[in-house]
Amino acid sequence: MYTRTRPSTEWPKFVAYQCTNGHLMCAGCFIHLLADSRLKEEQATCPNCRVTQCKYKRIGCPWQGPFHELPAHESECSHPTKTGTELMGILGEMDQNHRRDMQLYNSIFSLLCYEKIGFTEVQFRPYRTDDFITRLYYETPRFTVLNQTWVLKARVNDSERNPNLSCKRTLSFQLILKSKVNSALECSFLLLKGPYDDVRIKPVIHHHSFCNDANETEYVPLPISDSVECNKLLAAKNINLRLFIFQVQK
Repeated sequence: MYTRTRPSTEWPKFVAYQCTNGHLMCAGCFIHLLADSRLKEEQATCPNCRVTQCKYKRIGCPWQGPFHELPAHESECSHPTKTGTELMGILGEMDQNHRRDMQLYNSIFSLLCYEKIGFTEVQFRPYRTDDFITRLYYETPRFTVLNQTWVLKARVNDSERNPNLSCKRTLSFQLILKSKVNSALECSFLLLKGPYDDVRIKPVIHHHSFCNDANETEYVPLPISDSVECNKLLAAKNINLRLFIFQVQK
């Protein structure tokens, strides 16, 4: 996010824009950045704040950070000097992660073959509990998917008493069926990031058999990568995600 700043009287008279981390950009570059984001259909981000990865990622370097820190890291990265035995261990772990990802994608592709599939954009809105020490929680307006009415709720750090004192931030959510049903409704569901959001969410498939006596799931973790991504969501006015529900046919 950029704010317009007033240049100093000692500077040439021009308009400058400043991101939330203090990086400056002239008006021409700022407009160019906005145009690029429109062409790519993605959210505009400051080039100096943009997260990038080490070129030795392919041999296991996990580093990621601001673009301007990349040259310094790559000049000191230890992965190019690792032994073959060390690299084989790292590559073996990377292969395992890849197999897990492929298993997840294959499961999602199988769900996409179901006859009854529904999805919708959901907006989590912040609220406060009525406790003496109020707690932040999120809830969506009611929405309809698969001809049923649903609600999503979310909480921070599993309703920890003072999440503001914790450096580690997490979000968990539950899906609630508001409609009355005549028989059990067995579903698989998952949450993904919403359109134009840059938060990193790794999809996780959840299952639940909904009925009138068990109309809500347990709270399950929102699969965001780390506390930084969680803070991005908490800093936003609302949390916009996309929900998929797959009805299991008996």
